[in-house]
Amino acid sequence: MAKYLLLKHYRGAPAPVNEVPMDQWTPDELTAHVQYMVDLAARLEATGEFVDSQALSPQGTFVRSDGEGRPPVTDGPFAETKDLIAGWMIIDVETYERALGLAAELSAAPGAGGKPVQEWLEIRPFLTAMPTVTE
Repeated sequence: MAKYLLLKHYRGAPAPVNEVPMDQWTPDELTAHVQYMVDLAARLEATGEFVDSQALSPQGTFVRSDGEGRPPVTDGPFAETKDLIAGWMIIDVETYERALGLAAELSAAPGAGGKPVQEWLEIRPFLTAMPTVTE
């Protein structure tokens, strides 16, 4: 089994087919969208392919180590994940093809007007342990 991160984007990816911004959806449309993802996660949990999923708040801050004292904090001018990443799902599947299929299914979550969003999702495999070199 291999783990994949399916990233949902606010922006930065190609435009979805149903491009109505989420802040313009009705409460029922938003509820249907979230329920679709909950149902998909439940189905994948039953097959042992679900690991985790989270929606992310748009709030966020960059922090780094700056030696002693208070770490510097900034709100830019970087390409910030709070503007880019809306959430994720982690899956653990047998093949890359299965990961592609599940990403396509997640992309079909309903949006405005009940029509599938057909958003682009980024698929990232988890980095596995590097092979050990023996002499």
